[in-house]
Amino acid sequence: MKIKQVEELVDITRKNIRFYEEQGLLNVGRSENGYREYGMEDVKRLKQIRLLRRLSVPIEDIRQLFHGMYTLEDVLERQQVQLERQKESIHRTQLYCRQLLEEKIRLETLDVDGCLEQMDKLEQEGAMFMDETRRDIHKKKQRGAIAGAGIMLFLTVAPVGIILRVNRSAAIPQWMIVFFLGVTAVMCVGMVAALVSRIREIKGGEEDEASKY
Repeated sequence: MKIKQVEELVDITRKNIRFYEEQGLLNVGRSENGYREYGMEDVKRLKQIRLLRRLSVPIEDIRQLFHGMYTLEDVLERQQVQLERQKESIHRTQLYCRQLLEEKIRLETLDVDGCLEQMDKLEQEGAMFMDETRRDIHKKKQRGAIAGAGIMLFLTVAPVGIILRVNRSAAIPQWMIVFFLGVTAVMCVGMVAALVSRIREIKGGEEDEASKY
């Protein structure tokens, strides 16, 4: 079966299916013409992956499970320990928020440097706070994607402008102008769609999640 059918059966996006293949979690066969050919065993494996990922099991642990290095019991026990750590971390963060609330301080009088130092100490003890540098990286990637798409759009549209300008002095067949305009419009729509997809990918998705493991 084709990947579109697999998407519908397992409720996993094509992007994530490809990602799992790249990570070695899925080994899909090929047909004679070279196209991926998915079977029911692949569907079963993807459902297993989906279950484990919904339990927040790391990609690396799933890989070790499928390669026979871990048992399912090993994986679940490891994940239970990790979730307990996350629970404790969230609890520490809640306590610190409560501490700030009980001090009844205002933003104007808040000792920001002292708070950041305290948060650093709490992180050393196991608490986890938002990593602001990650957001900055996302913004840089988004700006880069937008800039790249802008340049490509300019390079695509510019030749049409040149053709129209030349047409003023030298008659160009009407069909040729229509053809170039049509091709340019299709390319522009494609690039905008690719840009939107790329920005969504930067904001989140399995590729981004994988960097945590």
